[in-house]
Formats: sequence, C-alpha cells, structure tokens
Amino acid sequence: MTSVAQQGTERVAGVDEIRAQFPALERTHAGFPVAYFDGPGGTQVPRSVVAAMDDYLFHHNANTHWLYPTSEETDALILRAREALADFVVGQADEIVFGQNMTTLTFHVARAIGRELGKGDEIVLTELDHHGNVAPWRALEKERGVTVRMARMNLEDGTLDWDHYQALLSPRTKVVAIGAASNALGTITGINQASRLARAASPGVRVFVDAVHFAPHRPVDVELFDCDFVAMSAYKFYGPHIGVLWGKRAAIEALDAPRLDPAPQESPERLETGTQNHEGIVGAAAAVEFIASLATHAASRRDAVMQSLRAIEERNARLFEKLWHSLAEIRGVRLYGPEPSHVRTPTVSFTLSGRSTDDVATHLARRGVFVSNGDFYAATIAERYGVATGGFVRAGCSCYTTEEEVDRLIDGVRAIAGRA
Repeated sequence: MTSVAQQGTERVAGVDEIRAQFPALERTHAGFPVAYFDGPGGTQVPRSVVAAMDDYLFHHNANTHWLYPTSEETDALILRAREALADFVVGQADEIVFGQNMTTLTFHVARAIGRELGKGDEIVLTELDHHGNVAPWRALEKERGVTVRMARMNLEDGTLDWDHYQALLSPRTKVVAIGAASNALGTITGINQASRLARAASPGVRVFVDAVHFAPHRPVDVELFDCDFVAMSAYKFYGPHIGVLWGKRAAIEALDAPRLDPAPQESPERLETGTQNHEGIVGAAAAVEFIASLATHAASRRDAVMQSLRAIEERNARLFEKLWHSLAEIRGVRLYGPEPSHVRTPTVSFTLSGRSTDDVATHLARRGVFVSNGDFYAATIAERYGVATGGFVRAGCSCYTTEEEVDRLIDGVRAIAGRA
C-alpha cells in the first residue's frame, strides 16, 4: 500500500498513513488484529482528536463568557469549532449549534416548531429514517394534534418511493423530516429533490435533514440541500460523542425554543440549553481538521474536506463492490438495500439463513471482525423486511478499512454459512 493515494486530480493520504493515526487499530482479539466494520454506529478516533480534547481540559477548561484567560480561551475555541463545522457543511459559524446528540437536538427543534403547529397541520417523514428523526415528530401528534404522514420505501431496492412522497405533500405540509442516507441500508436520498418538491407544494415548509449517516461519506452542502436544518453526529465522522446542528440563522431565531430567560437570544446559542460539552465541541472541530488534513493540496479547509471525502468514497466504493458481490455468492446470505451501482454509502446489511444475527456477529468477533447487528433504530425498515426480531448484520467501510479486512469479513461469513 502507498502512503499517498492518487484520486483523479486530488491527492489524499493513503490507507497506511491514515491507519497510523488510529491507536484502536493496534488492538487484537482472539489472536487477530481487530477489523472495525462498526463505523455506521460510531467510528474510531484519531490521536489528533483526543489530543485536542486533552489540551482543552488540561490547559483551557472553564465556563464561557467571563473576563479571565481560560474563559476567553474557551470562547475562542468554541468559535473556532463553529467555524470548522460551518466549513464542513458550507454554512456560517453563527448557524452551528452543539448538543448532546442528534436525537436530543431533533427533539429540541421539533418541540420548538411544534409550538406553532396544531390540528390540520401535517408533517411528512419516510420509512427509511432512523427513529431519531421519527419519534420527535411523532410526539407532536400527541402534543399538538398534527398529522404525520409516512412516505413509503421500495422493498425491491431500499429506496424512497418518490411518487408516494410527492403525493403526500400539500399546502398543509409544515415540516418534511428526511434522512440524507439510511444508516441501515446505505441508501442515499436526493435531498435537493425532496426539498424542491416540498417547497413547490407548500412554500412555507421547513425541511429538516438527518445527515448522520451521510456526513462521514459525502460532503454535506446545505446550500445544495436547500434545507432549513441539518443534524449530524461527530462520533460518526471520527470525533467524540456530541451532536451538531446546522440551521439557517433566521430559522433558528424564529423558533420558540424552550430556553432560560437570561440565556442568549441570538443564533446559535438560543438553541443550546445549559453548559455545553466544551471538550466535545473542541473534539468535533478536530475531527473536521483530521478529515481536511488527509488532502495534500487544497485551497481551503472546505476544499480539503471535499477532496478527502470524495477520495475516500471512491476507494471505499471499490471495497464495497467486492464485499457486496462476494457476500451475494454465499449460500443463505440475503442482502438489503441498493446494489453498488446505485448512489449509496459503503454500508451493507444482510442476514444469513439458519443463523441469528447474534450468532453471526459473535462468530465474526471471534475472528477479530467487529460488526453490529439489530435494527439500528431504523425499526420501520426492519419491520418492512420482516426481520423486526433479529434485525440485520451490518458492516460499513470507513477511512481506515483495508481490502485485507474485507477479505476477512467475507471469509468469516463464508465459514459461518458452511456450518449452518
């Protein structure tokens, strides 16, 4: 393997150089080096992210907005973090909100929007979504009497039924909450198209995007999305456990959000309740810097992020194609979601006839191959495919995944199938 990979006109760090930055990859289990395919549930963390968090806690730890050095340093670091995440999504620093996680932030925004809604108003969701982008809006049925409409997925290929989605839209639609990518199937849904159709049907609609599974694999562009809010989780793109929300400044400041009267009224702090996880915020910024650092030539941090993600996407697409087609050849394996020829993330979910997903995950772990299993809070998808009880086995490629690890995963499933 080379230390620098050539991807078209873009040069980015190669997989060996990337892997050297992740101490977790030095771990062994049962005599095998660990292969982490659990990235869709949370990626490993590079040294630079942990170092940034350590530095904050050891040398700058304080509360905000006070007139002594460590407090002023904390304010400056939080501002830098907002700037880094703004570059990550093509937004502005005063549009970046931090919170405990994506689900908590979504509940917060949904409750604020819900204060304006009532009987006769409608919210459109999709069957492809993680329930972190379903339950907060469903709660408004009980709290505010709104009607929630659910756009179907196509069982054949795990994509959104666009005709059904469009049929659900009307002037009564006040919110569309939609995932940019399915964490269970890897399906990428065209957010620009979803926004365009929603705004044509209801000009005042607000579009809320769950980009948690999308952000680690493809550049987020809120201008291209033409949305009002985008929620992400830093721990899915090599950062710590913290949630990030982008929102148009006007949209944030228009929200009647639950807040303390003495707290700031302006965006973005009006959506941040209580003292924040400062070290997590610093770590989230360091994760963006890590991704940007993988590009060897870029004019800006945003350009570097785009180059890195596109190059990693291209490499992982090749790995994923091998993984998908090799698993498809194993007797008893059923694959779910779009084939590799479709626009999608390098995340595969499958089941093995005669074996529970617990059995498959446990046997793979004995070979040092770590995969996740269950419904991954994409419970509606599991129900539609008739696997609500055991769910799927899920494996995802990350920036540090190698071809040798993919081979080990394939060989492991083949061995388990041979004993079924």
